[in-house]
Amino acid sequence: MVVFPIADYRNGFFVIEPVVLADFSSQLLDSLRGFLFVHDCPARYERAKSRQRLRICRASASLAPFPSPTIKKTRGRRCACPTITIVKPGERILGVEGGGTKTAWVLVQGMETSGEASAEFRILDQGKLPPSNLRLTTPERLREIFAELPKQIDRAGVFLAGCATEEDRRSLKQICLEVWPNAKIVTGSDRDSGLAASLDHGDGIVVNAGSGSSVTGRRGDRIERAGGWGHILGDAGGGYFLSIQALRLVLREHDLHHSEMQFTAKILQALSLNNFDELVRWVQTADKMEIAMLAPVVFEAATGGDARMMEIIEEGARVLCEYTEAVASRLHLLAPKVALIGGLFYRDSIYRHAYRRKLKKNLPDARVTIAERAPELGAAWLATEAGDHAAFHPRPSQNEIESLAAALTEQRNPRSGNLEKMSAQQLVEVFVEEEKFVQEALRVAIGELTKAIEIVAESLRNGGRLFYVGAGSSGRIGVLDASEIPPTFGAPRDLVQGVIAGGVTALYRSAEGAEDQKSAGALALDERKIKGPDVVIGITASGRTPFVLGALARAKSLGAKTILLTCNPTVAGVADAGRPGSPAFAEATAGKPIAATDVHLVVTLEVGPEILTGSTRLKAGTATKVALNIISTGAMVALGKVRGNLMIDLHASSTKLRDRAVRVLAELAQCDYESARNFLEADDWNLRAALEKL
Repeated sequence: MVVFPIADYRNGFFVIEPVVLADFSSQLLDSLRGFLFVHDCPARYERAKSRQRLRICRASASLAPFPSPTIKKTRGRRCACPTITIVKPGERILGVEGGGTKTAWVLVQGMETSGEASAEFRILDQGKLPPSNLRLTTPERLREIFAELPKQIDRAGVFLAGCATEEDRRSLKQICLEVWPNAKIVTGSDRDSGLAASLDHGDGIVVNAGSGSSVTGRRGDRIERAGGWGHILGDAGGGYFLSIQALRLVLREHDLHHSEMQFTAKILQALSLNNFDELVRWVQTADKMEIAMLAPVVFEAATGGDARMMEIIEEGARVLCEYTEAVASRLHLLAPKVALIGGLFYRDSIYRHAYRRKLKKNLPDARVTIAERAPELGAAWLATEAGDHAAFHPRPSQNEIESLAAALTEQRNPRSGNLEKMSAQQLVEVFVEEEKFVQEALRVAIGELTKAIEIVAESLRNGGRLFYVGAGSSGRIGVLDASEIPPTFGAPRDLVQGVIAGGVTALYRSAEGAEDQKSAGALALDERKIKGPDVVIGITASGRTPFVLGALARAKSLGAKTILLTCNPTVAGVADAGRPGSPAFAEATAGKPIAATDVHLVVTLEVGPEILTGSTRLKAGTATKVALNIISTGAMVALGKVRGNLMIDLHASSTKLRDRAVRVLAELAQCDYESARNFLEADDWNLRAALEKL
């Protein structure tokens, strides 16, 4: 990194202190072309020119001047001079943008500059982690999240929602320095990273509509804000606002007319709830993010012609427009650039159109665009303290795509190549015939399943717990098996747990993108407080799901036993690729499954290509369900939860289960039905206690 003291700064341009330029080569000074301009200092200019110590670099006409807010002050011999920072090629910069929905991050590396960009960067890695609002997240939790980010960095820009004051920035910087003690740290608000991503150093307004909302404008060194006060006091126009307005409308219609809107049915479907009362109970316990995630249902209803939902969307857009107009007025911007960021604008064109339409009435000359850069790239750019324009080049992903395409679960099944031409009966016959591959795969895996039972039983016997970790169908199957253990075997609810990428919402709504981060899987297990006696079974049909592989790696590092259950026989990779962001990580792990040496046991269920290519909810899902049934049931048998083939620890929590408990006791104790029932009632329906007395 090279720092240039500046003699003066006027009208948006720098005046370089000539005396210091003698220490730098012409080649280095040439690299500054495009964002330096020697100006307003004739005496120094002539002196430098006569001594051939200064190369004149005229600013590109297409670039805005470098504004004063970004100049850093440094102590010099003559005055406190501003400085320009130059990022060396090879420097590794981490950009982090956190809020109430997620923590998005990107790792970039400085490159040799070319063209008009004052700095160029190659994207090395990127991902998403759990939320990190500074006001809502404890320092301990922030450290846990940051610990999953790349460690080998030279700079970090960390910009979080809730980081509003200088004290906030200092405390956040201190947390960052504990994680990256040798890095240059820049901290601030997510508003700052949004401005940087959308406007570079130029003037304009950024409108953010995600789970919450905010409007931030800049002109020169002046910043104006509106909204963004949190979901209780503000955030009008965000996902929470739209969703809560829709839910209130549903309740109001019920109270006034004892009728249910069509929208109610859509909400019940989205939440997998059965009736209005269940919806009310859900709302009373749901947090901000759970409610905000209903926004797509609001947009879907409006698109389908629901006028009441459209009114809510129009109201959200109207409030955001009012904020935009207020900010533009305070900044005296008559034709501002207005950049839209946030999930609502990115995902729902109906919201963009509503906003544009309303803004045009009162601010007709505004230039509305969708921000091209993600806020985390803005965070990385702010960390570099570079010039007016930076270019980011995406990392290659072809190897990852090719590796995934080579998985057995992604191959085409030659026996189902003409599904659309089959009759219903022919289709059924193909499905039934394909099930023989499930049976054969399970038969081949008998030895591995036996070892899995032994590992799980030993772990539970020693005070450990069993965790299933998966994404999509695999995760749902794991959660299903875990949920059936307490009533079937009378086990504590925490003895067998299911962990699914995307959380509980992913049980009833697809959240495929949630599986893409290894660090998210690792953090999910941290939340479950994994310890040495535990055992973790990672379920991934392809053997490549990052969320699962990250969880397995974290479990093993904590001393827990690990089992990988996959339908891909070509499970191979690297034994230790390091942490996310390490030099070898991206190349070594891109698209590859976990190595067999990274887990204690691999259970392979080679069911072959699916009838519907890539749809692992079919044969792979069936084989996975049977395998988990075998493992969990086998472990419970080993723990003495069964006598003969009868459950003796079942929870008699329903009419069906009480009847079963009576019949089990009657058979094992050789007594009649009524006597068995009386014994169970006397022991508060504790089947094992009643058996031991008899």
